[in-house]
Amino acid sequence: MAFYEKELAVKEPLVVAGRHVKRYEVVTPGLEITDDIRDAAYAFLPKIYPDFEDPTPPATVTVLHRSAAGMYLNAYNWVWDNVLHCRTAVSGDQPFLGSTDPDLTHFTVIPKDLIGCVWELPPLAHERTAWVRHVLEPDTPDFEGYLGDVMAEGLVGR
Repeated sequence: MAFYEKELAVKEPLVVAGRHVKRYEVVTPGLEITDDIRDAAYAFLPKIYPDFEDPTPPATVTVLHRSAAGMYLNAYNWVWDNVLHCRTAVSGDQPFLGSTDPDLTHFTVIPKDLIGCVWELPPLAHERTAWVRHVLEPDTPDFEGYLGDVMAEGLVGR
């Protein structure tokens, strides 16, 4: 299997169903994430939020990934002050992951215990450090500082 880097982009944060969402996108060279796919992913996002009450500031990090096989939406939700809750979704014809509809705007929850691939995980290293720096270490958490602290755009995967 040949390895190549993919392009990482950072999108403006959103508030979706009461959670502040920091948004990353990973794209295979030659492909794109269109607005209809992006809109469908963020409409689906609340379905992969934690299903329990938690006093942690409502923050989610997403990685929306366009590959040759289809689309992936990873939601990394901060809970219990210092824990990441992860749920993932897929669209496109990927029966192994529970999706048989070729329409890239039709997302479904991935029923397997997956957290991300080599291109989706680099933002997590940044986000872990940013959470510690802005939320856990200071005497007064700086949630806005955390929301503004994002990984640099560019090639990702190495």
